[in-house]
Amino acid sequence: MSVPASEASRTPIEQLIPAACATIPNYPHEGILFYDVTTLFANAEVFKACIDELATRFEGQFDVVAGVEARGFLLASALAYATGTGIMTVRKAGKLPRETYREEYALEYGSAAIEIHCNDFAPGTRVLLLDDLLATGGTLVAAAKLVERANLKVAGVGALLELDGLGGREALDGYRLETLSLVSEYPLPSK
Repeated sequence: MSVPASEASRTPIEQLIPAACATIPNYPHEGILFYDVTTLFANAEVFKACIDELATRFEGQFDVVAGVEARGFLLASALAYATGTGIMTVRKAGKLPRETYREEYALEYGSAAIEIHCNDFAPGTRVLLLDDLLATGGTLVAAAKLVERANLKVAGVGALLELDGLGGREALDGYRLETLSLVSEYPLPSK
């Protein structure tokens, strides 16, 4: 769905985000309603509103923004630029050229791993973790563990969309968590 630029400045962020995302039925599995945030990124006014909101909610609380591959990179880059802070990339395993910390996490069928470079930031550096979507929380929990293993401090965790009822918020209990919009319509509605 498209949000006209003239409406973006008057619509609350929690309504603006799902309205700016395309929804794809039965993707990636039958019965799932997929929220595609790439349409949000394509809308400059909505994207700017999201970055401004994240900057406001976490103002003065972080030194570095960590983006989780891949869409988290877009959020982290924009927020780091807007706030004059550094950037950390949280990559899929095997993509970083130097020594890394690695953390595995469970997927629906199997597991995956993410990595960060060792020693890019001084111990105690405050890191804000960002991703586009919070579902089960597995990826963001793994990212938080990596940050802590590097002797850095997780200053907070942020996401544009939170899928209600999948346990992500509970998995991140103990961390400051800010999601800009809560979505409860991700399974396709019953006919």
